[in-house]
Amino acid sequence: MRQASVTRETKETQISMTLNLDGSGKHDIHTGIGFFDHMLTAFAVHAGVDLLVSVQGDLEVDCHHTIEDTGIVLGQAIGKALGDKSGIARYGSFFIPMDEALGFCALDISGRAFLVFSCEFTNERIGEMDTQMVEEFFRAVSYGAGITLHLKAEYGKNDHHIAEALFKAFAHAFSQAVAPKEGTLSTKGVL
Repeated sequence: MRQASVTRETKETQISMTLNLDGSGKHDIHTGIGFFDHMLTAFAVHAGVDLLVSVQGDLEVDCHHTIEDTGIVLGQAIGKALGDKSGIARYGSFFIPMDEALGFCALDISGRAFLVFSCEFTNERIGEMDTQMVEEFFRAVSYGAGITLHLKAEYGKNDHHIAEALFKAFAHAFSQAVAPKEGTLSTKGVL
């Protein structure tokens, strides 16, 4: 079964996460940041993965460590659940319309971490989440899992819609990429 549990403890955060790639979207997510919980829930539901997340972070400082470290742990859980990455489709891409906003994601689960993030937000925060942390979260996931990840907000006016379109586009592209496929999709024979 393609699942993993990861625990990470630092002086700034204590994180426990369980990920099941062959789930049904079940989730129980508690980071202390409401909008971030909403985005992780959207990821779980739209990717069709089961995701349990418990985070105690230094929110008295700000949201940075909590969000970045959660991204690191999610990336590690993805990498652990996929093992040698054989038997997956490897690539995925998806557009998500969210009212006036349109988000796009293309990714390659290649073992080579890289992030291209093209998005402009109007406001500094969405709820208690700094908008600049959307990019930081995806960078942490990319590097933790070894994913080449491209995210673009094609257009939009409402920051909530823009961020949610990106998270959902990532979820659907991710679902395509981890779908079972015979063999290893690489001319090298390994990923």
